[in-house]
Amino acid sequence: MVAAAGLKGRLLPLAAVGLTLAAPTVARPEQALDRVSIAATRHQERLAALLAMPFAGELTGARGAPRFAWVENVAGVRNIRVADRGERGRLLTRFEGDDGTEVYDLSFSPDADRIAFVRGGDPEFPDAPVPNSGQAPFARKQQVFVQRIGGGEPALAGEGHMPVFSPDGRTLAFVAGGELWLRSGEEAARRVVKVAGTMADLGWSPDGSRLVFTDNRRDHGFVAVFTLAGDRLDYLDPGFGQVADPIFSPDGREVAFVRQIAAPAGMADAEGPSLWSIAAITLANGAARTVWSPPPGTGSRFAGTRERNLYWTTDGQLVFPSERSGWLHAYAVPAAGGAARDLTPGTFEVESFVLDPTGRTIVYSANVDHTDRRHLWRRSLSGGSPQRLTDGDGIESRPVYAGNVLGAIVADARHPSRPARIAAGGSLDVMGAEEESFAAARDFVVPQPVTFRAADGVVVHAQLFLARGAAQGVRRPAVIFAHGGPRRQMLLGFHQYRYYSNSYIMNQHLAARGYHVLSVNYRGGTGYGRAFREAPGTGRDGASEYRDIEAAAGWMAGCSSVDPHRIGMWGGSWGGYLTALALARDSGRFAAGVDLHGVHTLLRDPPASLSPAAQQQARERMWQASPLASIDRWRSPVLLIAGDDDRNVDFSQSVLLARELAARGVPHDSLVFANERHDFLRHVSWLRAYVASAVFLDRHLAGSR
Repeated sequence: MVAAAGLKGRLLPLAAVGLTLAAPTVARPEQALDRVSIAATRHQERLAALLAMPFAGELTGARGAPRFAWVENVAGVRNIRVADRGERGRLLTRFEGDDGTEVYDLSFSPDADRIAFVRGGDPEFPDAPVPNSGQAPFARKQQVFVQRIGGGEPALAGEGHMPVFSPDGRTLAFVAGGELWLRSGEEAARRVVKVAGTMADLGWSPDGSRLVFTDNRRDHGFVAVFTLAGDRLDYLDPGFGQVADPIFSPDGREVAFVRQIAAPAGMADAEGPSLWSIAAITLANGAARTVWSPPPGTGSRFAGTRERNLYWTTDGQLVFPSERSGWLHAYAVPAAGGAARDLTPGTFEVESFVLDPTGRTIVYSANVDHTDRRHLWRRSLSGGSPQRLTDGDGIESRPVYAGNVLGAIVADARHPSRPARIAAGGSLDVMGAEEESFAAARDFVVPQPVTFRAADGVVVHAQLFLARGAAQGVRRPAVIFAHGGPRRQMLLGFHQYRYYSNSYIMNQHLAARGYHVLSVNYRGGTGYGRAFREAPGTGRDGASEYRDIEAAAGWMAGCSSVDPHRIGMWGGSWGGYLTALALARDSGRFAAGVDLHGVHTLLRDPPASLSPAAQQQARERMWQASPLASIDRWRSPVLLIAGDDDRNVDFSQSVLLARELAARGVPHDSLVFANERHDFLRHVSWLRAYVASAVFLDRHLAGSR
């Protein structure tokens, strides 16, 4: 059974969330629980219930049957659920404990009777040393399992990740670093290939005679094909750039892939020739050709979705993403070469796309008419108008087929990510946890979309969470939230990624506690076109995105219901960077902040292609864009939170800032998680972090309430 589900509504000791009771005095023992401790208990009750709500991810469909599977995370316990046509979903695995052990890389066998999956490791960094956030004597291994849908215990296939069944279902392939492993039937897995880099994008040829993968070697990569007969390894037209998304043609005779070269330092976004292309290789003779390459200008650099980016249709077309229009769209081009067609024209972003089982229709998730939402659309590759599949106040993303049934991850303002079948007419047949599992969010406020202009005229989008129960005429404290990435976008509801789903919960919790919260989609983020994402002077080139944070603070301060002297800020990762930058540059504007694993110095070695003088100028820009450059002006208190096994932002960034703050007497608190990753793997880590954050903001912005 799922043991940790009992955390919902159950309190942990205060010490467990990183807080301690105030020491009682002899004269007044009734003060053993001081106001801060009482506030922590109240925060903990609410946040424990909210963070324990089921969160669904890894939605996967069987190829030949209307059977879906997904990973459900309940209070840090991950298990796989499956659902056939008309079913809500049943528990397939029975893992227990909030030990930080991830479950991912789900893959159905062709007959849909088995599912392979990975347990252990970090899906974002699958080849990095295995995390041990649960602080076991020894870290759990990263292991591939095969589970029969009819029941029984999972069978261990070997150590590694990315399992894929052969077309006949008899062989399971998976990778471990730079090694390719095969397991046939119940036999022990055998290693068949070892390469110099790390493997990704593993896939079988249609007849099961070959496997294709990418061999990634830091500053370059190759596409490789392994032929089972003869144990032959071939590299396809090796080059100096990176490669991605290799795919066999339907007849198995060719392989197509995306080839790209990094832009030289200092090259403006729309300058120069194309730096990427779609290549195709004929396997019989190794002949290579460029199927398509964008013309110079907008879209001359590759930008893809976070899902698969290349499909080869049965009628000889390649479907891929491009920003030629200034917006990320899906395009099609004949595999033999020719002109590319925009399949999704308009001023909106395509988040992800998939072909239907016939290969003649594309289904995509996009923010058409709803800038801060996602809905599903369908369009025939042969032409015609797009058809809207879903609409309304929800968010539908990551479309996937199980047989001929379309599914997606759905969410809204009061429901985190859940799997759903998309029924006729666009109605949602929701699978997964029952409605009562989400009762804690029933009183969430519905965030409102707002826009304002930065000082340089850039239009900034944000979501406003109004303080619940705020009396008219009473000025309330306010908090500005900055997402990470920075290639991200917060939405008018729960986010499909758990990290930002949790951020949304925290914003809602602060609103329930009487704060007005403004979640800012600053420049450099996604969802508003290439020009916004690639805005000049961002990050190391000048931190121009901070102008959007300044504008957000000014907009909030101008609201009659906001106390301009009690505006705080919080964020994680790049949002932590912007929080630190705000406190360092503008302590008079921002009264306090919470910085989760932020970046505090942007200094790094400039590209060797720059002259010594240009390198020095680059270093100066990086330094001036760093919070540490303005630390002598930092006065406002800050809470620093980080895990010391962070693979996204080095833990030393927080060590460095804490040292510099201490040396200057700047008030700061800290909360450190041993062995924890950037996206905390344990439920209790999120709970401790958010309770400590809420108590800290109460103390400095609102007083203990």
